[in-house]
Amino acid sequence: MSLEIEIAFTLNGVARRAKVPVGMSALSMLREVCGLSGTKYGCGEGECGACTIRVDGKTLASCLMFAADCDGRAIVTIEGMATDPRGQALQRAFVECGAVQCGFCTPGMVMQAAELLTREPHPDATAAKRAIEGNLCRCTGYQKIVDGICAAAQALDKEHAR
Repeated sequence: MSLEIEIAFTLNGVARRAKVPVGMSALSMLREVCGLSGTKYGCGEGECGACTIRVDGKTLASCLMFAADCDGRAIVTIEGMATDPRGQALQRAFVECGAVQCGFCTPGMVMQAAELLTREPHPDATAAKRAIEGNLCRCTGYQKIVDGICAAAQALDKEHAR
């Protein structure tokens, strides 16, 4: 018999309620209870960045957070970035710069990069590298991701100039 608790939170801008087993991770809740598969399970130890989400405006490893700790919080996943101008710019720039290969690390990279662009709208390559330090990628060698982040920042500048 599994003990469950009911929590209420905002997920990608929508109020939600969910019954979750005590001890379930936020990552498992997002994937299994909420049906969102964009946030990836990589290591389960907070080391790879594949499960990065934004909680109350700050990026966190969802594999290290209990679902119960989402109660009363605002959660944004990669799916929620589809309507965010930073997320849209990053997605376009990642494709244009060839920063998407297998795609497994991409959601976490986009989440970290979006947080960077929130704090620092005009990052240089060094700032982009620092922003993704906690995210592992086995395919790109990181340079294309850094290029994508910088290209997204430039695209956002052009959109704001109009």
